[in-house]
Amino acid sequence: MQAYSPCHTPNTHHKFIFVSVESDHVSIYKYRVYRSANIGIFIRSNDEYVFIPKGFAHSKASRLEEFLSARSVRVSIAHTRLLGPLMVANNHGIVVAGIIEDDELSSLQRSTGLNVARLNSRLTAVGNLVAANDRAAIVSTLLDGCMDTIQDALGVKAVQMSIASYHQVGAVLSCTNNGAVVHPNATDEEIERISSILEVDVEPATVNGGVPFVSSGIVANSKAVVVGSLTTGPEMVMLSRAFKA
Repeated sequence: MQAYSPCHTPNTHHKFIFVSVESDHVSIYKYRVYRSANIGIFIRSNDEYVFIPKGFAHSKASRLEEFLSARSVRVSIAHTRLLGPLMVANNHGIVVAGIIEDDELSSLQRSTGLNVARLNSRLTAVGNLVAANDRAAIVSTLLDGCMDTIQDALGVKAVQMSIASYHQVGAVLSCTNNGAVVHPNATDEEIERISSILEVDVEPATVNGGVPFVSSGIVANSKAVVVGSLTTGPEMVMLSRAFKA
């Protein structure tokens, strides 16, 4: 079912585009943030919380809470609003970049009650290097020496691999407890391995009109999927199939 609902608010950088697909399983919505379709750069979510940058408009935060059936938490990491590349979360915990300030870390812990771990690595884009659901985490081969931190924080086993010749597994893979989508150049063997590790079905897909770095245009949990505003109809169909309940 398609239900078009423009909700433009003057003088704001956030815009709700339309509710695109609803079913008995999962709802998919189109959205953009700061005039960008790359919503995954700015927002993260698990089943209980949607993590948004500080300064995000209250009306738009409420909209995301409605979409994802999750409570919004305002987050700053190293005083930036680029939350997607700097954190990874499941329903057990959160891993954040080592550059997070102590007060930012404490605030995130207080707001969620989750275990929040700072990754002790020179590589700061943890969100691009780790993908996780509540069953497992897939970790870049670049993060040697960080596996225990990731496993302890997220409460799951962690497995290192590359995908489609990329070390940035968190950028090319987006997953929930219901399903996952991956870079279209992932091999059949890689897809089978990802599916076995995360215990979900995995589909090759793109977002925002052909972007293969799927996490840049997806914010998802087990209840709903929000995608960038440039995502096409065929892409929506593939995402709907992948993130089934």
